[in-house]
Amino acid sequence: MVTALSNSPAPRSLPRIVAASLIGTTIEWYDFFLYGSAAALVFNKLFFPYSDPLTGTLLAFGTYAIGFGARPLGGLVFGHFGDRVGRKKLLVLSLLLMGGATFLIGLLPTYASVGVAAPVLLTVLRLVQGFALGGEWGGAVLIVSEHGDPARRGFWASWPQAGAPGGNLLATAVLAALAAVQSDVDFLAWGWRVPFLLSGLLVLLGLWIRLAVAESPLFLAARRAAEERPEAAKPPILRVLREHRREVLVAMGARMAENVSYYVITAFILVYLTGPLGLPKSTGLNAVLIASVVHFAAIPFWGAVSDRLGRRPVYLAGAVGVGVWSFVFFPMLDTKSFTLITIATTVGLVLHGMMYGPQAAFFSELFGTRVRYSGASVGYQLASLAAGAVAPLIATALLDRFGSATVVAGYVTVNAVLTVVAVLAARETRGSTMDERDAEPAPAVPA
Repeated sequence: MVTALSNSPAPRSLPRIVAASLIGTTIEWYDFFLYGSAAALVFNKLFFPYSDPLTGTLLAFGTYAIGFGARPLGGLVFGHFGDRVGRKKLLVLSLLLMGGATFLIGLLPTYASVGVAAPVLLTVLRLVQGFALGGEWGGAVLIVSEHGDPARRGFWASWPQAGAPGGNLLATAVLAALAAVQSDVDFLAWGWRVPFLLSGLLVLLGLWIRLAVAESPLFLAARRAAEERPEAAKPPILRVLREHRREVLVAMGARMAENVSYYVITAFILVYLTGPLGLPKSTGLNAVLIASVVHFAAIPFWGAVSDRLGRRPVYLAGAVGVGVWSFVFFPMLDTKSFTLITIATTVGLVLHGMMYGPQAAFFSELFGTRVRYSGASVGYQLASLAAGAVAPLIATALLDRFGSATVVAGYVTVNAVLTVVAVLAARETRGSTMDERDAEPAPAVPA
């Protein structure tokens, strides 16, 4: 039996593994979030120019949502091979796919140049982005979770999660810098391409770091053990669907409030501020930029808190928090005060971090080693399709239909209730050894 202690890496190696996962996820999320920001600011004009402004935004967010549609497929494919051949190889492949697609978006001709081919090509590249990101999350968090020790797994595994605000921070910073030095005309003409082309350099950096990472020792031990167990040769996804349906549903439900609230706070905010409130795009970009800095620090903080209090209590507090805060968030935006807008965004992301920080360890601990990549990825990415993919679309449509952001706040709260129910239905996983015990994790450490 492989134990967590026997596979804990040397003190110097774990920070290196965490750094490699963090940098890689930051780059991939930079690519993915860059598209979301561009959909709100640019793509509605350059790729869907013959629609009215709000309809163009809805169409642009439609291609944004398509990327989420490919994420479950990416999670399934990467999860299968990640459970068969290892975490490291799939992490390298996901980075290459994501970076290549993002770089090519920066080279795309617009509707004015090639007509309908422009949005078609944009959609294809968005699908590649989604497919790559569908495989990225599972590998990044698992390679850290499976190297670390149970006592601090929540803290260490939360660092790849911090790649999400890290990527959003980087994408927003680049866009904000361009907005500060360029006119709207220049930004629309060519400036928007710069951050997409920058992805090529970032991918080279990420590959250099990821190729030096060691494979998960738990995976290697589990693969050796599987050679003596014929039943382990079954495709991992079949074992997940047969033996871990409850855990997949828990992961999906736990993501609803986390995913919806995040995209309302970071993507829909740009639509709301520049549309109904008539504020310049720099207001929203700078508010998200400042809030993302705090969010980046909040995620590992809440991951560490979950090591002491448990995954469920911290996660539940975050879900309840975003449900309540959504009714405060929009009235603060309505003031048109940059200070209050920034505070509203920051508090929202800190509450979101209460869910996102413990999430990596929580989901990893739900599954056994031989099915962990498949199980965690499928649960995570199916929820992305049901929640994050449609959140900006639903929020924009609700605003258009009812003319009030209060309905959008209600939408966030409904998803918060779903998450509370899912987390209450889950077992506490803090302290599980994550060795090859596919049926049940080890008993949790008492509080």
